Amino acid sequence: MSNLVTVNGRPALRFERHLAHDQARVWTAITEPAQLSKWYPMTVTHVDHWVGGQLIFDDGEGTTFTGTVTDFDPPSLFAFDEHDIEGKEREYDDHLRIELHPGEGGGCRMVFIHILTDPTTADGVTKGWQACLEALHTLLG
Repeated sequence: MSNLVTVNGRPALRFERHLAHDQARVWTAITEPAQLSKWYPMTVTHVDHWVGGQLIFDDGEGTTFTGTVTDFDPPSLFAFDEHDIEGKEREYDDHLRIELHPGEGGGCRMVFIHILTDPTTADGVTKGWQACLEALHTLLG
């Protein structure tokens, strides 16, 4: 399920998934670079596991960019800002927030929120995240 919502006055995409795996297993898949790279839209070469830490992304075409960890509370909350590629100016960074909650009857419930810089991209971004979240589901087995 996904919805276009407003978070702090900004447009955001919200996805909720019920996963058969416990929070610890899903936490590893969303915070460890080797696992994250298997479902995230770009290769993640580095993740600092603390607030204020850095993430490094590689698009596979010679461009790398960074992010900053804004929340890190194992195994429940991982959030970060994606900074603009090549330092181009824009009003906001994209913000991604992944919450994990115990699931009823086992497993966990994941809430994935992407606060958008450009709301005109919502349709395409929705399709992209749906594919990525399906890849996460496949990775988890």
